[in-house]
Amino acid sequence: MSSLSSSSSSSSMAILLVLLLSFLSGHQVAFSAGPATFTPMDNILIACGSTSLSALPDGRIFKTDQQAKSYLNAKDEQKVSVPSADVPSPIYLSARIFVEPATYTFDMRSPGWHWVRLHFFPLNNTHFDLQTATFSVSSDEYVLLHSFNVNNSSKAIVKEYLINVTQPKFSLKFVPMKNSAAFINAIEVVSAPDNLVVDEGQSLFPVNPYSGLSTFGYQIEFRLNMGGPLITSQNDTLGRIWEPDTAYLKDPKLAHSASVATNVIKYPDGVTPLIAPATVYASASEMGDSKTIQPKFNVSWNFDLDAAFSYLIRLHFCDIVSKAKNDLYFNVYINEKIAISGLDLTTITGGLAIPYFKDIVVNATQMTGGKLSVQVGPMNEDTGTINAILNGLEVLKMSNSVDSLDGEFGVDGSRASIANRGTVAAVGFAMMFGAFVGLGAMVIKWHKRPQDWQKRNSFSSWLLPLHAGDTSFMTSKHSIGSHKSNFYSSTLGLGRYFSFAELQEATKNFDSSNIIGVGGFGNVYIGVIDDTTKVAVKRGNPQSEQGITEFQTEIQMLSKLRHRHLVSLIGYCDENDEMILVYEYMENGPFRDHLYGKNLPALSWKQRLEISIGAARGLHYLHTGTAQGIIHRDVKTTNILLDDAFVAKVADFGLSKDTPIGQGHVSTAVKGSFGYLDPEYFRRQQLTDKSDVYSFGVVLLEVLCARPAINPQLPREQVNLAEWAMQWKRKGLLEKVIDPLLQGTINPESMKKFAEAAEKCLAEYGVDRPTMGDVLWNLEYALQLQEAFAQGKAEDETKSSATVAASPAVVAAPNTIPTSDNRPVSHPEENDSPAQVHAINEHSGTAMFAQFSGLNGR
Repeated sequence: MSSLSSSSSSSSMAILLVLLLSFLSGHQVAFSAGPATFTPMDNILIACGSTSLSALPDGRIFKTDQQAKSYLNAKDEQKVSVPSADVPSPIYLSARIFVEPATYTFDMRSPGWHWVRLHFFPLNNTHFDLQTATFSVSSDEYVLLHSFNVNNSSKAIVKEYLINVTQPKFSLKFVPMKNSAAFINAIEVVSAPDNLVVDEGQSLFPVNPYSGLSTFGYQIEFRLNMGGPLITSQNDTLGRIWEPDTAYLKDPKLAHSASVATNVIKYPDGVTPLIAPATVYASASEMGDSKTIQPKFNVSWNFDLDAAFSYLIRLHFCDIVSKAKNDLYFNVYINEKIAISGLDLTTITGGLAIPYFKDIVVNATQMTGGKLSVQVGPMNEDTGTINAILNGLEVLKMSNSVDSLDGEFGVDGSRASIANRGTVAAVGFAMMFGAFVGLGAMVIKWHKRPQDWQKRNSFSSWLLPLHAGDTSFMTSKHSIGSHKSNFYSSTLGLGRYFSFAELQEATKNFDSSNIIGVGGFGNVYIGVIDDTTKVAVKRGNPQSEQGITEFQTEIQMLSKLRHRHLVSLIGYCDENDEMILVYEYMENGPFRDHLYGKNLPALSWKQRLEISIGAARGLHYLHTGTAQGIIHRDVKTTNILLDDAFVAKVADFGLSKDTPIGQGHVSTAVKGSFGYLDPEYFRRQQLTDKSDVYSFGVVLLEVLCARPAINPQLPREQVNLAEWAMQWKRKGLLEKVIDPLLQGTINPESMKKFAEAAEKCLAEYGVDRPTMGDVLWNLEYALQLQEAFAQGKAEDETKSSATVAASPAVVAAPNTIPTSDNRPVSHPEENDSPAQVHAINEHSGTAMFAQFSGLNGR
């Protein structure tokens, strides 16, 4: 760990006497902070070479060399000590020197995690120059130090480890290199809490659960208190030292320190001061200019590490800067890869000032050049306060394949790099072979290039596939499209090839007045082809990496999907490096616009049921209609579009994911829209088809209540539709919150079956949710109940009119759609706040084709 230095003086004889009496009486120090107290079963503290007890300010007492004699097996009796030195503790005033191998062996009272701390300070002496001493240290299982020396340092050095001790005896072996010596000033072997290391974390890339963390040994490389002071062993629950983060900030001007009183911190179940003291969570580094209009910077910390090892990064968070819940969303990056997306601490913890920590494993292959960077930054979307925080950080080196924490050799002499070299060689050979194969393919395609390739200037259209694993985007024979071409590439499933000139004409040269959607991928335009056919033209922005990824995903999905309830792809264009997709035009736009917010004629209950059933059929097909199954990942009322006959079609597959064969989930960063996001997916970052089911449950409540999934303008208890509606459902009073326009027209039994389907979709755990097939069955049953109710009501009215004198009053049919004047305006527009960096601007630009606004810049 980092070097420690400060001045110290010998303790007075009176203090030593008191401490000696405490020691002889069997006293053990119990670290505590707030509600947590931990008494280590094993508490072995040795001041090597010392002739008197060494007392630390935190109350711990280190045994003398004589008292620890029974632990040591060594041929050397070389001890050195000095009366004073520029060191932070008296344990550095003496040392034990070994010119031959020596071993300390300790009897363990309790198995489990133990701190092992080795203290080094090169004292001036007549036996050996300790600044040049080179040696190795190992335990029974782990290599702790290999060919170590203090590099002429004149400061005290602590090497700190966390090791799971499973045997009744624990040994530390010191082996000097040839013609050199080993030395040690002090040793700590102290029990640590069993829950200090959680067995499962998350890998950085690819984002997957990482199990087995308890099987590694660890070396603590850095332990930082962000935005706060130095925390010493006196005020830490486990005798740890937390450094201020200022020395590691890439640009201190971009960071600002925030703090609260420690008594404000409220530890939840599972997180105690044993994980980190309240002092860590009571301070944070936040964005220094977070109050600027559009901050687009990250707060960064940089570290130098050994690139041959993997690392466990423990991130400590506690929202001490927000004034209200659900107001702070930010991203966390490690080595420029997103580690946590759209982090909303209050959703995870349930409140403010509540600690939370996350373990991320960074593989050795991601440690390029031995550099580690940790960054926090804003989502740059309309998601509340634009800010980002980090309260604490721990960087732990993980033991390698031969249980070494330093160097490539194990305790038994085995060498980790042999396997690694083989792997590297194999990978290198495979890459070289792949490069030759790719080059050969390009040469072959060059010779088969179309005659008009120079005119079309479309390199990607005939040479490179747009996405791997699928049929090439087009080949030369599919690149013959010309102005008003009617050629269809049905074999590829990509539809008609459009020339760029055709689409320019269709959209009036991509006139800004024709824009009906704007997103991270680019713009969506309304266009007319073949003189009369309206289409939606989605033009990719080559400068947008995020947009290109979603663009390619959309192609990949739509090229293999055909269903009545999925929006169809008409064609494409990739001329002049353009990436353009052409979709069928959906006359009646998004489902949402007909429920609230656009002042359109209201839909009857039967129409709402039919639209919900259509969307459910589309999603059911996605989940079951292909070999792997597809998860939509962004189900919401803006992505359910209505054609001229109000037939529902699911749209926007830019976030969709294939389910790996044989697996029920996809481990991936959290993406979606706030209010629809599956809480289990948010917690575990494991996407399943039940995540779509949860989102569809929110859609069903929108259908029933005609209000947004999230409406921050309402009182707090009403902001989240799913929570609010389910509260009334559990009270048996759901009819009090349904759309007022449905009152008197909806069959209570139909509503009950519909609400039950929604409630099952919103179950907290995916395993408890129905499949989309089950949801579809329940919705169809609800429709049957409604139709029977409407038919019975119509028959009753017919009989009544036959027995009553003629009247000028006209009885409205059950399916009569009120005019826009009848629509209540009490439902304000939704202000969508996404659960991660992909926010969606719901503004469409035109009332007639607002459906593609849902494609905007997630």
